[in-house]
Amino acid sequence: MYRAKRAASLKVKRRVGKYELGRTIGEGTFAKVRIAKNIETGDHVAIKIIDKAKVHKHKLVEQIKREICTMKLIQHPNVVRLYEVMGSKTRIYIVLEFVMGGELHDIVATSGRLKEDEARRYFQQLINAVDYCHSRGVYHRDLKLENLLLDIAGNIKISDFGLSAISDQVKNDGLLHTTCGTPNYVAPEVIDDKGYDGALADLWSCGVTLFVLLAGHLPFEDDNIASLYKKISGAQFTCPSWFSAGAKRLVTRILDPNPSTRITVPQVQKDPWFKKGYKPSVFDEKCQVTLDDVHAAFGDSKELLVTEEMEGQPTSINAFELISMNKGLNLENFFESDKKYKRETRFASECPPKEIINRIEEAAKLLGFDIQKKNYKMLMENTKAGRKGNLNVATEVFQVAPSLHVVELKKAKGDTLEFQNFYRTLSMELKDVVWVCDDQVKDGNLHAMKRL
Repeated sequence: MYRAKRAASLKVKRRVGKYELGRTIGEGTFAKVRIAKNIETGDHVAIKIIDKAKVHKHKLVEQIKREICTMKLIQHPNVVRLYEVMGSKTRIYIVLEFVMGGELHDIVATSGRLKEDEARRYFQQLINAVDYCHSRGVYHRDLKLENLLLDIAGNIKISDFGLSAISDQVKNDGLLHTTCGTPNYVAPEVIDDKGYDGALADLWSCGVTLFVLLAGHLPFEDDNIASLYKKISGAQFTCPSWFSAGAKRLVTRILDPNPSTRITVPQVQKDPWFKKGYKPSVFDEKCQVTLDDVHAAFGDSKELLVTEEMEGQPTSINAFELISMNKGLNLENFFESDKKYKRETRFASECPPKEIINRIEEAAKLLGFDIQKKNYKMLMENTKAGRKGNLNVATEVFQVAPSLHVVELKKAKGDTLEFQNFYRTLSMELKDVVWVCDDQVKDGNLHAMKRL
């Protein structure tokens, strides 16, 4: 029962490569997204964790690979950055820029329509990023408020390229043919299913987004999907009275149901309303993008698989559990101060658990011991044989409170007297780590332990 309690109380930190995983911030059918910290730099990222078995079962490998490859091609300040991709035997780890400002959708949902200058600034960033994507042969195909994140400075970050297409997917007629997107934002030619220009279809979605930012509601809404598509195909919408003439003209030119007469992205960038206060993004692109990590993550080569590690916290126990480890309820039994030849001993420390375990390791190595360490447990073996073979000492750190730990050392193998001599020498090396130990019990300092 007690062992089960201790196991259940173990807090675990999971590491993948150089990243320490934190709390889950999103979860879907095939993946979850967790905050993580780069332990080398201290920077926070978001890691999308995809279950390989589920992806293979639903035959989504190529779609996910395409999404990842697409995002690696895009290195723009208004697009969520993909840093790297890793794979284990069972999972794919996509390391992404952690965007902290939430969704643009939430701002509109909470505050209603935006002021024209504010809406224009967001729209300028959106068009700038979409133009960049198109120049790289990437078409998003699901642009909407929910996929526009904001960083802490209030700048747009386009996310979710799961439905994106690249120029290689264009058919011989020069068009894309997969019907996809979110109904309220999708272009009429996509609905018609006769082929469409990816850039013009993306621009239509940008136009819907601009309308929502200025109006506070969608231009095309209907509970009946057939009626909704009829409104979209006929461009049946009305600009509210507060739209300025320039905004109304631009929205109308973008939401033109005929793609052959619809304004293009370069033409939008020359529009007088759009150009007001426009500051194109200035950034440096990396010279070369490699997709080697993507292919490796989806492959089975053992040499290329990332290491998953579980980094445990010390087992948590309270004072009563500490006492229950011994015979009776006397704390002096806990320290076994009346035994001359003890096979185990303990000390308390107010140092952080990592520091405790590292200091013990350093001291034991200087005393000629080999170390096997896992989380907050350690096995120390003397390289020189003693009277009863090589002395082995098992060590574990327990947490009593956030700033109080008890360290237990047990003789696992070898001579008991040698164990006692080793502990005395070790404790001298750790005098600045040890707060109270069994020797102090003899000196009348037992009351200190009652603080437990």
